[in-house]
Amino acid sequence: MVKAIVGANWGDEGKGKITDMLAETSDIIVRFQGGANAGHTIVNNYGKFALHTLPSGVFYDHTTSIIGNGVALNIPVLFNEIKSITDKGVPAPKILVSDRAQIVMPYHVLFDEYEEERLGKASFGSTKSGIAPFYSDKYAKIGFQVQELFDEEYLMKKLERVCETKNVLLEHLYHKPKLVPAELFETLMEYRKMVEPYVCDVSLYLWNAVKEGKNILLEGQLGSLKDPDHGIYPMVTSSSTLAAYGAIGAGLPPYEIKQVITVVKAYSSAVGAGAFVSEIFGDEADELRRRGGDGGEYGATTGRPRRMGWFDCVATKYGCRIQGTTDVAFTVLDVLGYLDKIPVCVGYEIDGKVTTDFPTTHLLEKAKPVLEVLDGWNCDIRGIRKYEELPENCRKYIEFVEGQIGFPITMVSNGPKREDIIYR
Repeated sequence: MVKAIVGANWGDEGKGKITDMLAETSDIIVRFQGGANAGHTIVNNYGKFALHTLPSGVFYDHTTSIIGNGVALNIPVLFNEIKSITDKGVPAPKILVSDRAQIVMPYHVLFDEYEEERLGKASFGSTKSGIAPFYSDKYAKIGFQVQELFDEEYLMKKLERVCETKNVLLEHLYHKPKLVPAELFETLMEYRKMVEPYVCDVSLYLWNAVKEGKNILLEGQLGSLKDPDHGIYPMVTSSSTLAAYGAIGAGLPPYEIKQVITVVKAYSSAVGAGAFVSEIFGDEADELRRRGGDGGEYGATTGRPRRMGWFDCVATKYGCRIQGTTDVAFTVLDVLGYLDKIPVCVGYEIDGKVTTDFPTTHLLEKAKPVLEVLDGWNCDIRGIRKYEELPENCRKYIEFVEGQIGFPITMVSNGPKREDIIYR
C-alpha cells in the first residue's frame, strides 16, 4: 500500500514527526520532490534532528529510505546529513538514490544567492539552496542526472556547453567570477564517489515492492500553497508539493496512492514572502512564536523567525482539496493551551464580499480575514492519549475546524514526541 504525507499550507506543518511515526509500520520511505531548502524537525530517542534531504524514516532499522527522481539532490548535503545522524548513534540507514535524480550543482547555489542579492527588496525570500536555478536548468534540459556521472567523456562535453551560457550571465549580469568546466568536472567526480554505492533504478525497485505488498510512504516537502501551479504564485517553490506529484517524483503509477495524509497545523505559520491573510504581528505573534513548535517557530533551514497567524479555514480547505486528502493529521494543538480565546479565520473579505473559496494571488493580496472567536481550554493537553479525555473546548475547536474544512481529522498531535498522538 502506498500512502503520501503532504502539507496543507505553507510548509512547517509538522510532517517530519508524522512521517517518523508512520514509518514504524512502513517498509520504504520516499522523498519525491524539493531539495535541501526546507527541513523536517524530528524528536526521538536519539535526540532532536533537522533533516533536509533524508526521508524522515531513517531512524528505523527495518526501513529503506529513497531519494526519488523528483528530488533536487545536493550530494554533499546528503552525505553530511547521513554522517550527522550516525555520529549521534543512529544505525547507518539503508539508502537508495534514483539514477534519474538530478544534481544540485555548486553554481546553482551561487546563482540563487546572486539573484536574491540583485533583486534586493523584490527578492523571493529564498533559502539560497539553489532550488530555483536547479529546477530552471532541469526544465531547460541543461541539468545533470545522477546517471550522467558515469560517462566521463560525455559529461565533460556537456559541462563545457553549459558553462558557456552560465558564464555570460556571471560576467555581464552578476559581475562575478566565471565557471571553469575542468574544476566542475573534478567536483562531480568527488560526487560520483559519494553517491555510487546507493544508485538504483528506483521506479523498478518500487514497482517490485508494490507487487510484493510492501508499505510505501511518500514524504512531501512544504505544503499546497507553495505549489508552483496551485499555490500563491510567484511566492512558491519550484517543484510540485502535491501528493499527485508523488507518483511522478517517485516513479509509481498514480492509482497506487491509496491514502493521502495531509498535515494541518492548529494555527498558521509561514517562512518566506507572500500573501498570508490570517497573519498576526507584535506581542501576539511573538508569544505564539515563542511557545510554538518544539523550541519555537523558527525555520529548520534558515533559523529565521516564522511569520505567525491564526488558523485559516479558507486556505486549509483549499490546501486539503488540492492534495486529495483522505485523512487530516492536526498538529501542535498543545501550543494553544495558553489562550482564553482563540480566533479562527473562517472567510476572506475581498472588495466588500466574503468568500470561503481560496482565490488567486492578485485577489489574495487584497483579502482581509473574517474571524470567529472560540473559547480556549486554558490547560496543558500533553500526555493525553484518548480523544474523549481532551478538554471539551479543545474537542470543540477540533470539531469546528473539521466542519469548516470538510475533511476528517483522524490524528491529533499534542506534543513534539513520536508518541504524542491521539487517534480518532
